[in-house]
Amino acid sequence: MARLGMTASRSALTSLLLFAAMSATTLAGDLSRYRSFQLGTNLATVAKQAGTSPSEAKDIHRRPVLIQELEWRPQPLGSSSQREPAQEVIFSFYQGELFRIAVNYNQYEIEGLTADDIVEAVSATYGTAAKPPTPAKTAQESYGDQEEILARWQDPQYRFDLIRSSFGPGFKLVGVLKRLEAPAQAAILEATRLDIQGEPQRDAERMAREEETERARLAKSRLLNKPKFRP
Repeated sequence: MARLGMTASRSALTSLLLFAAMSATTLAGDLSRYRSFQLGTNLATVAKQAGTSPSEAKDIHRRPVLIQELEWRPQPLGSSSQREPAQEVIFSFYQGELFRIAVNYNQYEIEGLTADDIVEAVSATYGTAAKPPTPAKTAQESYGDQEEILARWQDPQYRFDLIRSSFGPGFKLVGVLKRLEAPAQAAILEATRLDIQGEPQRDAERMAREEETERARLAKSRLLNKPKFRP
C-alpha cells in the first residue's frame, strides 16, 4: 500500500515537472500582444487604440503605487457579419504601463465550443500550448469561485493563460508582462493591507461628515421654522 502511494506521488510529481518543462519551452508566436495591443505600452496609447480616453481608466489603487484599469468592449468592424466573441477586455496598468490583459468571452458567442476548440484557436496565434495533466488552480476568486488554468503559452518575457471558471461555462484569456507581474501583485497586496488598516479612520471621518451635514440641515430648518412657530 505504501509502495502504491509512493508510485502515485512520483507520477503526480512527474506530471507537474512535465507541465513546467512544457511551459518553459512552448513554441510561441508573438506573445507580446493581444490583437493590436502590446504589453508594456503606456495608458495613453492603449486608450487611443481602444477609441477611448485615458480619463476613462479607473484608479484601483493609488498607494503604494498607481494601479489602474481600462475597460474595452470590442465591436464588429463595419457591416461585417462576423461576430465578436470578446465581451470585454480589461487592461491593467502598473504606474501607467500595461502589465495585464484579461479577455472575457461572451458565453453565447462561444456556446458549444469545448476547451480544446478554444485552445486550438488561440494556438493559431500564439503557437503550441502547454497543458497541465489536470487543470491547474488559480487563486480563489470572490464568492468562493475557483478558476482553472486549462492551457498556457509563454516565453521568457510574456505569458498567456486560458482560464475557465469552475462556476458556469465562462472562459477568459489572460496575458501578462512577467517583469511587472510580481511587483504589481505585491503592490495590490500592500494596497489592500493599507485599506484595511485605514478603514477605522475612514469610518470615523465618514460619520463625522454625516453628523456635520445633519447639524447643518437642522440649523437651516430651525431658521425657517422658528419664526413661524406658534404654541
